[in-house]
Amino acid sequence: MPAQTIAVAMSGGVDSSTVAAMLRAEGYNIVGLTMQLWNQRRLSSHPGMPEQVQGRCCSIDDVYDARRVAEDLGIPYYVVNHEQRFEHDVVRPFVDEYLSGRTPIPCSLCNNHLKFDQLLITARQIGADLLATGHYARCEFDEARNRWLLKRALDASKDQTYFLFGLTQEQLSRTRFPLGGMTKPQVRETARQHELALADKPDSQEICFVPGGDYKRFIDAYLAEQGESLPDTSGEIVTNEGKVLGHHAGIHNFTVGQRKGLGVATGSPLYVININGAKGQVTVGEGEALLSRTLIAHKMNWIAIDELREPIRVHAKIRHRHEPAPAVVETAERGEVKVLFDEPQRAITPGQAVVFYDGDIVMGGGWIAETGKAA
Repeated sequence: MPAQTIAVAMSGGVDSSTVAAMLRAEGYNIVGLTMQLWNQRRLSSHPGMPEQVQGRCCSIDDVYDARRVAEDLGIPYYVVNHEQRFEHDVVRPFVDEYLSGRTPIPCSLCNNHLKFDQLLITARQIGADLLATGHYARCEFDEARNRWLLKRALDASKDQTYFLFGLTQEQLSRTRFPLGGMTKPQVRETARQHELALADKPDSQEICFVPGGDYKRFIDAYLAEQGESLPDTSGEIVTNEGKVLGHHAGIHNFTVGQRKGLGVATGSPLYVININGAKGQVTVGEGEALLSRTLIAHKMNWIAIDELREPIRVHAKIRHRHEPAPAVVETAERGEVKVLFDEPQRAITPGQAVVFYDGDIVMGGGWIAETGKAA
């Protein structure tokens, strides 16, 4: 009986390279796939944009590294160009969200629309039964629920399930996460055992298409390249009571929870409490005003259950570095859900994801549409 064929999403980093080496050693037929998503030098001619970018996933250097690993392992390797789809489904929504006063998560959009959508299609086309990735997560079938479950990685410090909440049952059934039970040091040691040249390669940092993390500069350069003018989103900076403290040049310069660069001074620290995209209004206040116990989420994806029929107790995570907090989730209007936390949470941000956990099990998640009043 021929060995099972598994496509490995190879980013050029140590994690996915180790996955390919591990599965190859276990006797599977491995095919390496790399997605070409963004030309890192595309905006380099625009003011303030660097000519060379280091430490980014999906760069030309990463493609080279992935190809070299595939050659060393003796496995077939293909580069799949999805730049147009990436721009349409990830980059443009990222720009539009910021210009609307929300804070997006491009990594989750990339996972939903490309890595576990288009890449699975490509895997099927080349005859692969499964897709394996270097994400730190676990996936298994639960016979009692008759559903595929997404679970947090054993190494909580590396867990990436927050970015994977959008995966469907069909996608989970064809996806494997071989690193879910390993720590990063164990992965690097495994890479050395397989004599991978990039065993000590640093992890990629920040958003792949935003060099230096300067969102404003990227948005300016991207719109200029598109021949578009930066829309006028200037407006007032106000207190919760409506007192005007000053004016700003555009809401895309702000995120909820921001303290520095507000352009106003009152003698005590101020934070961005809310951004009203329709009015171009930025509300600021003291730190306590960032606390809230409720949020409304939409565009839900349930994993451990088929739908939410009654309120459930969960631990809810509102950003990648947030420690999941006890909460109750219940249905709301228009397919949305309402989340009520046991204790007030800081800087709940529209545009970010909220992901629900029952222990290590990812129940599901959605996108934060609005927050409740300060606690």
